[in-house]
Amino acid sequence: MATITFDTHKFVRKLQDAGFDEKQAEGLTEAMRAAIDESELVTKKDLQTELSPIKADLNLLKWMMGAMIAIAVANFSKQFF
Repeated sequence: MATITFDTHKFVRKLQDAGFDEKQAEGLTEAMRAAIDESELVTKKDLQTELSPIKADLNLLKWMMGAMIAIAVANFSKQFF
């Protein structure tokens, strides 16, 4: 899956600039880093890889349905014309 880079030092500085003390900023930063590390994020490339077989199957089904409709129309026209 995807890997996210997380600049903890920059995050701590931003929290301190927003009014957090150093201990609070470091604690929140560690919690955020742990949450990001444990999460399983999906990228567009991951989705494309997983969904490509489904797309191929759907394309095949479209062609099969088109052929079946063409046969039905030909059969219908043969009966009435």
